Amino acid sequence: MIQYKFLNNIIIATQEVAGHAEKAAEHGGDHGEDGLSMHIPSALTFFDKWFGTAYAHHFAVTFFALLIAVIMMICALVVYRKRQMIPGPFQNVVEMIFEGLYNLVYSMLGKDTDRYIPFLGTLFLYIWFMNLSGLVPFFHAPTSALNMTLALSISVFFYVQYISLTRLGPKKYLLHLCGDPSSGVTWALVIINFPLHFVGEFIKPFSLAMRLFGNIFGEDTLIAVMISLGVVFMSIFWHDAYVGVPFQLPFYFLSLLLGTIQALVFTMLSTSYIMMALPHGEH
Repeated sequence: MIQYKFLNNIIIATQEVAGHAEKAAEHGGDHGEDGLSMHIPSALTFFDKWFGTAYAHHFAVTFFALLIAVIMMICALVVYRKRQMIPGPFQNVVEMIFEGLYNLVYSMLGKDTDRYIPFLGTLFLYIWFMNLSGLVPFFHAPTSALNMTLALSISVFFYVQYISLTRLGPKKYLLHLCGDPSSGVTWALVIINFPLHFVGEFIKPFSLAMRLFGNIFGEDTLIAVMISLGVVFMSIFWHDAYVGVPFQLPFYFLSLLLGTIQALVFTMLSTSYIMMALPHGEH
């Protein structure tokens, strides 16, 4: 009798998984019935269910991106207003992060670090917090959406072009796109170098956006799948299970590491683009 019940629960769980997969396929591959990709439910998802709405979760990326920005500004104001010669624990952590990031950027930009560290430091912290916010209960990682990573990379693109134009000037900027020709051979190669450099300037932000989006989206989806798998596995023994075996726990630690690495990669690549936009004798 016990063996029959055990096998029956396996069949029921398998049928439920197959039914969900079939519905997802009917609505666009890896998308669910509401058109959203597979993610851990956020606070806005529960808001829709509790109040009977159907639109709040569509603004999850914008809502949590703004929320994280506000939290960062509050933390910055708290540290600034309560700064001390002998730092407390919170100020000490902030100073350690800033010092490490400053030294990393200084190794690439040198004396220009002070000019560009506000932008690069904010970029790193903002991406870092957004990457890790998906691990916080009821939060959502905005960088798991392509429109957010594209917005970040486009901001870097325009900032780099502004630096290049202001530091080089229009004439040297065009010569830079032509490969800085200085002889008859290099001038003859302008017809090849200019299209390559011009297209390359637009490929850079696209590659930044796709790299960050792909990694964070993959991490969040993997954790959601592991949570679902844990619930399905528990339903073998308990048909109406609402909690499951924590298969996702090891991937939380992996996401902490990869989320930090991806924020560093995005920032360091942005730093290298700024370095290449500076006059060649200055970096």
